[in-house]
Amino acid sequence: MSNIIKEIYLAGGCFWGTQKYFSLIKGVKNTQVGYANGNTANPSYEQVCHNNTGHAETVKIQYNPKEASLDFILDMVYDVIDPTSVNRQGNDRGTQYRSGIYYVDEADLKIISESIKKLQSKYDKPIAIEIKPLLNYYPAEKYHQDYLDKNPNGYCHIHPQKFIKAEKAIDVLYKKKDQEYLKKNLTPLQYEVTQNNATEPPFKNEYFDNKKEGIYVDITTNEPLFVSSDKFDSGCGWPSFTKPIEQKSVKQKTDLTHGMVRTEIRSSIGDAHLGHVFTDGPVDLGGLRYCINSASLKFISKEDMESLGYKDYLYLFDKK
Repeated sequence: MSNIIKEIYLAGGCFWGTQKYFSLIKGVKNTQVGYANGNTANPSYEQVCHNNTGHAETVKIQYNPKEASLDFILDMVYDVIDPTSVNRQGNDRGTQYRSGIYYVDEADLKIISESIKKLQSKYDKPIAIEIKPLLNYYPAEKYHQDYLDKNPNGYCHIHPQKFIKAEKAIDVLYKKKDQEYLKKNLTPLQYEVTQNNATEPPFKNEYFDNKKEGIYVDITTNEPLFVSSDKFDSGCGWPSFTKPIEQKSVKQKTDLTHGMVRTEIRSSIGDAHLGHVFTDGPVDLGGLRYCINSASLKFISKEDMESLGYKDYLYLFDKK
């Protein structure tokens, strides 16, 4: 597997339904059911149900964080459990049916903790989801794996409508990230440009001469901003566009730095510095030139748009 694949282990009642649910979510690459964080090695299903092994029925989830963030995956599991219920989900009762989030990457704990804090604000009762590092995990018997695929009419505590929702769910990662996240995930140049209004060198940046078909998204949030069909060679040495995909995706701000009066362009959601807009663009296309730093953008090729969650933007390439 690619090294961008991450793992999280989620317990949320009977693992038959939970596995089926997550297998439908875009960005989840593999699922497996098993028994986690108990005190018995290699337990059987019967032991977990009757012998007080301490294990929770758990789904091992391997996902691509570029397609489905951990925040998104956690929000999806909250949608199919009662997060205030202790040792019970649906009609299933017992410690093996407790809800839990078991992590293998210590860095995930902060994301999980903040997610739980946000979830708690929606409830009067305390959240009863167990948050622990993964101490142990044993795959369940073969007949439990993909059980609902093999037994479509089998028992499931998750409402059928939730499966339909899971199939359509795409992680809209268009959320403003905190400074710690940005420092960790951006290059120094990307951080300086987007957060401190720096300008990269002309003609020595990634996209100024890129002629491939695709869209350009905000490097800080993944929100689509510009499309290749609106890109033109202005000769300035930076990517230039006649307009954004949607005007609401960018905002303007007067910039009085360097002894000039310019109009700065920032992303609406991420509040990232993108560049400036000038009035010396192609007259027949509106007369504007959005001069944008490559370091504030990420290019998604047309061929990759569907697989990366941008299928809804393929209409931009329809022949007029």
